[in-house]
Amino acid sequence: MPVVNDRISVLSEDFAADPYRHFARLRERTPVHYEPAVDGYFLSRHRDVKRVLTDHEAFSTETLQVRAEPVMRGPVLAQMTGAEHTAKRKIVIRSFTGSALRDQVRAVHTNAAELLAPFLPRGRMDLVNDFGRPFAVQVTLDVLGLDRGDWRQLADWHGGVAEFITALTLTPERRRHCLDCAERLEAYLRPVIARRRRHPGEDLISKLCTAEFDGVAMSDREVTALVINVLAAATEPADKTLALLFKHLIDHPGQLAQVRRDPGLLPAAIAETLRHTPPVQLIPRRAERDAEFAGVTVPAGATVFCMIGAANRDPDAFTAPDTFDIHRPDLATARSFTAAAQHLSFGSGLHQCVGAAFTRAEIETVAALLLPLLDRVRFSPGFRYRETGLYTRGPVALPLDFTPRGG
Repeated sequence: MPVVNDRISVLSEDFAADPYRHFARLRERTPVHYEPAVDGYFLSRHRDVKRVLTDHEAFSTETLQVRAEPVMRGPVLAQMTGAEHTAKRKIVIRSFTGSALRDQVRAVHTNAAELLAPFLPRGRMDLVNDFGRPFAVQVTLDVLGLDRGDWRQLADWHGGVAEFITALTLTPERRRHCLDCAERLEAYLRPVIARRRRHPGEDLISKLCTAEFDGVAMSDREVTALVINVLAAATEPADKTLALLFKHLIDHPGQLAQVRRDPGLLPAAIAETLRHTPPVQLIPRRAERDAEFAGVTVPAGATVFCMIGAANRDPDAFTAPDTFDIHRPDLATARSFTAAAQHLSFGSGLHQCVGAAFTRAEIETVAALLLPLLDRVRFSPGFRYRETGLYTRGPVALPLDFTPRGG
């Protein structure tokens, strides 16, 4: 029988306001938490989440056929297995690693400096809305070879796609809106894909158009799905992680001072931000057979939601897990951006996030640019911090005041 915890619903406003307040109680009292409204099982212990994410036969990504495929306009990487998954993942990863990554880091730096320039003399900036969000979208468009001038329109359409994937409940009106966004995005990409097939360049869309799998080129539908997949996967975590990094460092001035003195600590600060407040909070899987957790049987065919935020705060996995500490010995920074990471913010195993190395390089590059320029950085007067999101989560805004360097 499902265990219903009637004291707290994951879908409640109270939970949405601050999930971190409830994670310990979920792990200790109902580590297998059933939500009747979505007929889903929510797992909060690190060992259970790790098991689900790494046992691909027992817990499949079939839920994505319903949750993602309608707006991705085709199957996404996480739905694939075997040789197809290996081949297509390799094509995408090549655009986010090695010499391609070095080129992108230069572009990231240029983009960030351009976006930042108008705000520096003012000494005030909303790190989320003025900078982080446009920056994350524009950088992804550069990788794909899409026109940065269209970023607002593409961000709107992408927002509808992301809402469809991440909303646990959708009204018929919102569902129609999301599908409409996906159709418009597909229509925008169609002529781009046709042009890249005729005249391929060095961008990721060109590489997808010219790549072959088993001697056969990918169809327009397959290319479209992977492009939207990358657009969603690369933009969603980046702006949230950057804002959360600054939020934690401002809240911990001693650690901020250390990172300013030694930029070599930035990777640890980013890794700890990802552990402490992961931008992706839920990862769904489908149980392919009955599975037992903490004495509760999850039936075959059920949707299992891995609660990344709760797993990353499990005292069985991390010492003093609710403390933000860039020096924690159980983080292993070098492994924090690989499939061997102790935190689970990029998922784990076969379907670990393809953009992990890129996210690290992107956030590191931007933070290394911002920190010396934003002297005496602090929250703007009267600012009240608020986060939003159940599936993906981040600050609504982060208005900062600072003394421009040399100002």
